[in-house]
Amino acid sequence: MRVAVVDYQSGNLASALRGLQLAARRRHIAAEVFITARPEELRRADRIVLPGQGAFADCAAGLASVPGLGAALAERVEQGAPFLGICVGMQLMAERGLEHGVTPGFGWIRGEIAKMRPGRERLPHMGWNELAFTPGAHPLLAGLRPGDHAYFVHSYALAGGNPGEIIATADYAGEVVAMVASGNRAGTQFHAEKSQEVGLTILGNFLAWSP
Repeated sequence: MRVAVVDYQSGNLASALRGLQLAARRRHIAAEVFITARPEELRRADRIVLPGQGAFADCAAGLASVPGLGAALAERVEQGAPFLGICVGMQLMAERGLEHGVTPGFGWIRGEIAKMRPGRERLPHMGWNELAFTPGAHPLLAGLRPGDHAYFVHSYALAGGNPGEIIATADYAGEVVAMVASGNRAGTQFHAEKSQEVGLTILGNFLAWSP
């Protein structure tokens, strides 16, 4: 199995690489995990992981700045390769982002990425937070329990999403979308690669996932 971690100058590439490698070893999955910015390598990948950190617009621009990279990613995912977006990588799955102007996303899930309005809570939403979900709701959640913690760092979140595409939430002075899934595409708003055992479980589930 070839697992591509997309390099577009945004995201914790090394952490994502190590997390996926460790998750593969724990599950006894034969996986070649590699970082790439080459469209031809994405087209040969069996699974694709898109990390992301920073602003939606900057990440979208970074992806667009590598000739053919975004097109190859979309093409391979449309062909059925399982996809996992992490943090802004998940946000890019939405229809558009509102950070630093209006920027189109992939349009793979409904909704837009808007600034959180947590009232008296501070932004960014940073640190460990409990996940809320229905056990058995999705294969990526296998082995987890409601109340398990994941590590978040963000000020923008999915708004106007399709409830059928939201598989986990968190509470930060209101409901925050934590995980989404639609077909062979899934994403975590939190940093799965920094979420210790919870993150490793999700990464392992992704490697074993047959959407």
